[in-house]
Amino acid sequence: MSRSKKKTKIQAITTAKSEKDNKTEANRKLRRIVKQKVNSGQMDLPDLREVSNVWNFNKDGKKYKPEMTKKELRK
Repeated sequence: MSRSKKKTKIQAITTAKSEKDNKTEANRKLRRIVKQKVNSGQMDLPDLREVSNVWNFNKDGKKYKPEMTKKELRK
């Protein structure tokens, strides 16, 4: 992986490293709701987007940054 680098000059707008905790929490919440609905006999199951709000996650999006240096493009 010493030669791997990003191909596009896109960077996250955040100080957070990842959204892993947010995604884990959202999927646990979804699985819990689905399990309760299946056990009660309901077949109208929610979508992930209905249960969690991606706008509340730690990262706030991405933007194109054409002036990125070679160091910033390294993985």
